[in-house]
Amino acid sequence: MKVFAISDLHLSGLADKPMNIFGEGWEGHFEKIKDDWEEKVSDDDIVLIGGDTSWGMKLEEGLYDVASLASLKGKKVFVRGNHDYWWSAISRVRGGAPDNSFFFLQNDCVKLGNVIIAGSRGWTCPGSADFTEHDMTLYLREAERFRLAFREVQKMRGEGDTLLVLMHYPPTGVKKEDTLFTQLFEENGVDKVVFGHLHGSVYYPLKTEKNGIEYLLTSCDKTKFSLTEIL
Repeated sequence: MKVFAISDLHLSGLADKPMNIFGEGWEGHFEKIKDDWEEKVSDDDIVLIGGDTSWGMKLEEGLYDVASLASLKGKKVFVRGNHDYWWSAISRVRGGAPDNSFFFLQNDCVKLGNVIIAGSRGWTCPGSADFTEHDMTLYLREAERFRLAFREVQKMRGEGDTLLVLMHYPPTGVKKEDTLFTQLFEENGVDKVVFGHLHGSVYYPLKTEKNGIEYLLTSCDKTKFSLTEIL
């Protein structure tokens, strides 16, 4: 079993927002992703999808885009991104899954084989140039949500299990400073963290390490619309 990741698909099957307005590289981007996915992924593999899956505003619009992944192999694990406005009550999101190969995380985790994935959205971290008092409120709230997720992890974690974190926002700034997120990840023995959110010319390394944990940026335009192998 292999684990892959990709983020920020920004699909718009029922929403009028083609991604090529952000540059020629986005032309036909979903076809590029699917071609790479079909080449790499088998039925037993896992694909982590780190938020901003759909531009849809309504649940049915988002689920339409989610369903466009149903023909692709592997178990698909999602978290919510800042543009996933369609993502409403988690029970409704999970109830709309195309089949049992889809998993939606919200302040909790899922165990697939000997891999546990804990997930939440995350938020902008202190130290960012535009960080505000409002951001601090959401940052603290998201840290608490990760605490909830790790409580669930402890209930199911066994010897030899690998613990991955899937989130949307970067868990640090570019200086890799300590944050509540990184502290929680270190305290709970996380092996790797997967995130997205960043696009275009914004600098952040695709892979970096901090205190024994590997951090991987998987925004699809950053990875040239290909899946990153995590495990």
